[in-house]
Amino acid sequence: MRRREFIKVIAGSAAWPLTATAQPQPSPVIAFIRDGSAEGNARGAAGFRRGLNEAGFIEGQNVTVEYHWLEGKYDGLPALLADLVRRNVSVIATPGSVPTRAAKEATASIPIVFGVGEDPVELGVVASLAKPGGNATGINFLVGEVTAKRLRLLHDMVPGAVRIAVLLNPGNVVVADSTLREVQKAAPAMGLQIQTIKATTTHEINAAFDAIRNERADALFVAADGLFTSRRAQLATLTARDRIPAIYAIREIVETGGLMSYGTNLTDMFRQLGIYSGSILKGTKPADMPVLQSTKFEFVINATTAKALGLTIPPGVISIADEVIE
Repeated sequence: MRRREFIKVIAGSAAWPLTATAQPQPSPVIAFIRDGSAEGNARGAAGFRRGLNEAGFIEGQNVTVEYHWLEGKYDGLPALLADLVRRNVSVIATPGSVPTRAAKEATASIPIVFGVGEDPVELGVVASLAKPGGNATGINFLVGEVTAKRLRLLHDMVPGAVRIAVLLNPGNVVVADSTLREVQKAAPAMGLQIQTIKATTTHEINAAFDAIRNERADALFVAADGLFTSRRAQLATLTARDRIPAIYAIREIVETGGLMSYGTNLTDMFRQLGIYSGSILKGTKPADMPVLQSTKFEFVINATTAKALGLTIPPGVISIADEVIE
């Protein structure tokens, strides 16, 4: 082999490893922001991953999910979102009104996939349900629309109850305001008196039950808030201790020992969030994705808790339950 040809061969060989060892492109990053704790939202997070899988994405393989649990502490949201915007994450998933509004204020370019119980048009995050426009879309799981029905179910379960305590998280202003508004609108027709109780921490929840006991409330209505879901063991313990019937929006609290719940199947809502997030990663624009509305609702009763409270479940109530936990 001539010297010049030998040099060409060696030069060509030196280039081969450059192609063979090229670094793979980093996985897209989804920032998942939710109130409550990781433990309290384990089922929802699993539903979100299932939706991602249906869209063709597997966490840890071709997508990275960063979980940010607020646990009722909203003060750090601006700094968190500023960091996400600086790093230009691929998608921000926000199941909850507070993180959704904060994300919308923080960025007009990074796609946002939300899950909110209130009308997202009134929240100011989309132009319309059919044509969201902008960088946000998601699922409306209709909290306000079913608040009155939850109050009616509590009244039907405990027909002798007159004084109803309503537990709210003042840190989640949108949910607290809409819950109180709908409850106060529905209560007079049922002959109910409403007592407002507020709490944002474990200590304040304990204090709230002291107030409920002192005011001699007959029953408890708990707002649909991720904070209360994450404190479900505490709520179940306190309602059992004080022997007070309570209704919740989330079935997980009933599984933990709460009396009854009525609301959206949130696991399915989280799954839809995962599907929408995956679609965006594939290139679909949020502006072209209509806001979905939840269609799966469930009424769950814990018969063991009812018995412990000395309650006889009326036939008309038990007949419409989707599930009775024995």
